[in-house]
Amino acid sequence: MSHYDAIVIGSGFGGSVAALRLTEKGYRVLVIEKGKRFAASDFPRTNWDLKRWMWRPELGLTGIFQMSFLEHVTVMHGVGVGGGSLVYANTLPTPKDPFFESTSWSSLASWKKELEPHYATARRMLGAAKNPLMTRGDEVLRSIAKELGREEHFHATDVAVYFGKPNASVADPYFGGKGPDRVGCNFCGSCMTGCRVGAKNTLDRNYLYLAELGGAKVVAETEVTAVRPGAEGGYRVETRASFGRGEPAVLTADKVFFAGGVMGTVPLLLAMKEDPHGLPHLSSKVGGSVRTNSEAIAGIIVPRADEDFSKGVAITSILHTDEHSHIEPVRYGAGSGFFRTIVLPQTSGSSVASRLGGAAMQVASHPMRWLKAYTVRDFAKQSQVLLYMRTLEGTLTMTLGRGLRTGFRRGVVTRLDDPMNAPQANMPEALELARRFAEKVGGVSATLLTETVLGVPSTAHILGGACMGDSAASGVIDSSNRVFGYDGLYVVDGSAVSANPGVNPSLTITALAERALSLVPAKA
Repeated sequence: MSHYDAIVIGSGFGGSVAALRLTEKGYRVLVIEKGKRFAASDFPRTNWDLKRWMWRPELGLTGIFQMSFLEHVTVMHGVGVGGGSLVYANTLPTPKDPFFESTSWSSLASWKKELEPHYATARRMLGAAKNPLMTRGDEVLRSIAKELGREEHFHATDVAVYFGKPNASVADPYFGGKGPDRVGCNFCGSCMTGCRVGAKNTLDRNYLYLAELGGAKVVAETEVTAVRPGAEGGYRVETRASFGRGEPAVLTADKVFFAGGVMGTVPLLLAMKEDPHGLPHLSSKVGGSVRTNSEAIAGIIVPRADEDFSKGVAITSILHTDEHSHIEPVRYGAGSGFFRTIVLPQTSGSSVASRLGGAAMQVASHPMRWLKAYTVRDFAKQSQVLLYMRTLEGTLTMTLGRGLRTGFRRGVVTRLDDPMNAPQANMPEALELARRFAEKVGGVSATLLTETVLGVPSTAHILGGACMGDSAASGVIDSSNRVFGYDGLYVVDGSAVSANPGVNPSLTITALAERALSLVPAKA
């Protein structure tokens, strides 16, 4: 049985920080990742290559992108060595003051002051740079900003991308030559299907790369099934192969860091709390206060073949429409048209009948435009995704149970904490912004069929479920990310984010993990 000083479950933003900082402090570290390790050439050329893009191993799909369909939200998340960084849209915004001052956690620390140096470290490690290329979609959004009197609130994004000479390779420009070579971004738009160029600063090219250089071990294609207290202290970590016929294994560690993202960490903690031989003394708050960025997603499809929205990094600009909300233009690279198979007209309504009726009316009012939209040759080139987000709160609770969406097998189910403040699929301002954009480019506005038919919102930013508190009565972890009741257990991923940042959360998860790891003492 192999023993480690620390085992890190997951290799996303929190897990990668833990791997590097623990290694630097002298710990013998193992990182366990359920997905595969990808080289640049392993990523799919388009998202039609489902085997390389989508994660559904029971169907032979072992890619970087997973969709989880829950009762009250559809979650899009990443899988693989590097976690969400492989598939995320690169953006690295810092939240505004309401996030740090939220009553859900503000009593625990002066968060803005506490996190400021760690945000700086995270930006440096992730290679944050200002997007230099304004695209067709950005100019349309800028014109909307001007009409709204908000032009000064429109700006280019900060992104984790190397902008050198396009397609030209250079020696590591970030870590004094210790890191891998980088290649200048060519603005192909394929950030979210995996960067085949070598310009995207994914975690396997910074935190994880340096951790492995320092001696950390990363094991891929392995899933953790249980974490139990060891008979002589520390913890037993039980694993199995993610796919194939590998034998189950048991490892031991003095410390365990949960970093599998909300959809990995929270179900594992819930299962361990139910198991009398697992972690039965976990807080009853496990699975509580799960939140999103209150997103709304629209796809503006333009029938004209001369339009091309596919060039640029994944997200190129941001328009802050008010103190609580903003909208971003998002893109996939040319040829990545998978989502055409699961979109319907965007509409509003409180019932299935009203939403379907609204969708039918949209098609009836512009039948030829919709026919052309559904039959465009290159869906990615002729569509602009719009991502609208808010800082306002609306939370869910995750539990384990059976239902239609779990295939009546035991799995994650959700319930609304407050139906009056729940995540929404149809928000009036988001619908109006999408309408304005569509009018300017002669297009139509669509969204995922789960939103139009079921009224279930979608998110790529699922957070919470193992939130902070001043005791086990109010949270799962303390303000240093330590699990109440279990010395040596930590949660350092998005599950620990205890308020809605209202922006893409990757930088915040990284900064919170940096702070947590700064408080872990060096190995004696």
